[in-house]
Amino acid sequence: MNSNHLLLEEPIRMASILEPSKPTFFPAMTKIVGTLGPKSRTVEIISGCLNAGMSVARFDFSWGDIQFHQETLENLKTAIKSTKKLCAVMLDTGGPELQVVNKTEHPISLEADTKVILTPDQDKQATSNLLPINFHGLSKAVKKGDTIFIGQYLFTGNETTSVWLEVDELNGEDVVCLIKNSATLAGSLYTLHVSQIHIDMPTLTDKDKEVISTWGARNNIDFLSLSYTRDAEDIRQARSFLSKLGELNQTQIFAKIESIEGLNHFDEILQEADGIILSRGNLGIDLPPEKVFLFQKAAVYKCNMVGKPAVVTRVVDSMTDNLRPTRAEATDVANAVLDGTDAIILGAETLRGLYPVETVSTVGKICAEAEKVFNQDFFFKKTVKYVGEPMSHLESIASSAVRAAIKVKASVIICFTSSGRAARLIAKYRPSMPVISVVIPRLKTNQLRWTFTGAFEARQSLIVRGLFPMLADPRHPAESKSATNESVLKVALDHGKASGVIKPRDRVVVCQKLGDASVVKIIELED
Repeated sequence: MNSNHLLLEEPIRMASILEPSKPTFFPAMTKIVGTLGPKSRTVEIISGCLNAGMSVARFDFSWGDIQFHQETLENLKTAIKSTKKLCAVMLDTGGPELQVVNKTEHPISLEADTKVILTPDQDKQATSNLLPINFHGLSKAVKKGDTIFIGQYLFTGNETTSVWLEVDELNGEDVVCLIKNSATLAGSLYTLHVSQIHIDMPTLTDKDKEVISTWGARNNIDFLSLSYTRDAEDIRQARSFLSKLGELNQTQIFAKIESIEGLNHFDEILQEADGIILSRGNLGIDLPPEKVFLFQKAAVYKCNMVGKPAVVTRVVDSMTDNLRPTRAEATDVANAVLDGTDAIILGAETLRGLYPVETVSTVGKICAEAEKVFNQDFFFKKTVKYVGEPMSHLESIASSAVRAAIKVKASVIICFTSSGRAARLIAKYRPSMPVISVVIPRLKTNQLRWTFTGAFEARQSLIVRGLFPMLADPRHPAESKSATNESVLKVALDHGKASGVIKPRDRVVVCQKLGDASVVKIIELED
């Protein structure tokens, strides 16, 4: 194999395993999405997460109010300025999430082999025998023998915080259940998940729409994570809603697959969505444990082949309370990278975890080590074969740029782009070197005022594996024939040198448009 990197198919020297990991400007090619919350909302902690490798900040609206999240976002903006690190914003909808409401917030102990009633009457107090829920149609959706799970973060392997129920009897709107394991539920809200059952609630709820049209529109969110996506129509409806909210027509929609319904409609969802989030928490309940890895591998492969980001959740749950992940978790992160995952989402680990910065850093280091043994040659051939012939003009240029970069052992690929599409196509072929995406702003008008595009496109590449954006001066057009492109190229090269990815005598592959022609050129730098 012609590669700088060791491959898993080759013997790995034990000495190389014992070598300490070297810190780099780009901690890993795989991106990290951090969920900001009570334990990770100060400027200091967010700055630490950005320096450790977080490139997307996720705001989970299944809890917390708009004011809380706005204060956190203002702290994020301050942290971005002080660290000089780009960071995108993802809004995660609550969706049709069923919840148990515990207004007293006192811990509730549930004993195995006893019974508990689930009731839609939220005025009642939560006890060991009665749990109020936020949905009136549960008794119509379930039948005797169905499985229901309740917990803050469902079934992590530590089964003292989540409970498994079996439907025993239906009594009007109440559902009587047999408790299968003893557990203590703490906090004010717990997720309720009914395994493999259709819940008759809209995917984009009225509360979600209110949050998107106020907080989302005010802050020009880069990504919308659509919880409980069940079919392609969910994506189309969400896109239609965003299109009426000014700048949000540029927001990318990531479908969150967390049920058998979403899995059954996966291909049509992938066609409509801008990216996919594999929500392994809820999926791990709907699917037998031995099937979860199969779905992950199949879904990531499909995303890779069409060049859409694949994002995996629930990787280092134990780091919510511990400074080190388990051996199984560390291996799981590495395997996700080897499967071709673009990004890892950290949920509870950063939201309410004790070590948010250390978690981002640890996951980044594991990703970087896994990337060293990623079989790029095999992946490249597989992708080219899937795309087939004849290739589109842009696809041909992108694959040629990657092939050239590998052959000449380039240290970086620099791509000039205005929409971001060319850079994403290059990243699709998973080059072993970073891709610096130089986003050239374009001037546009809505008949009332002139504005520049580019900021959205730059930030949205922060979730794509191997893609690192920089926003160019708008006075330099992306398709220039003149020397202006040379000055933008110099800025990009200086950026690469400052970050340590470009050194004297390195080779750099540049992909750009000159007039109507697309050009791939190789530059050898002087001392």
